[in-house]
Amino acid sequence: MVLLRNIFALCLLFFATAFTVFHHGWADYDQTKVLDYTGTIQESVYENPHATIKFKYKNKVWNVFLAPTTRMQDRGVTPEMIKKGKTIRVVGYPHKEVKDEMRSERIFVDGTKYELR
Repeated sequence: MVLLRNIFALCLLFFATAFTVFHHGWADYDQTKVLDYTGTIQESVYENPHATIKFKYKNKVWNVFLAPTTRMQDRGVTPEMIKKGKTIRVVGYPHKEVKDEMRSERIFVDGTKYELR
């Protein structure tokens, strides 16, 4: 019985931690530097774990992490609203180490603000 309990605990530990390496932490973003850019979406992916866009501001393309799709839907943001070619405003924080990456705090689509956190 003890062996079975130990095997179960080991399996539970494995499944609880197996995918954590694939998730990035919000601590990797510099919340002391707020970016506020208006530009054009070059590419968008509306799927979990987070919707993402490639966003062109001036001559630079940013990889922007939005929110999970369920939160995007709850806030009223549909895939059509963040499709390629749309002009939107993104407010977020730059990654501390990865160049041209940011985590969005909110977006503005057609003048309407959507809080993503």
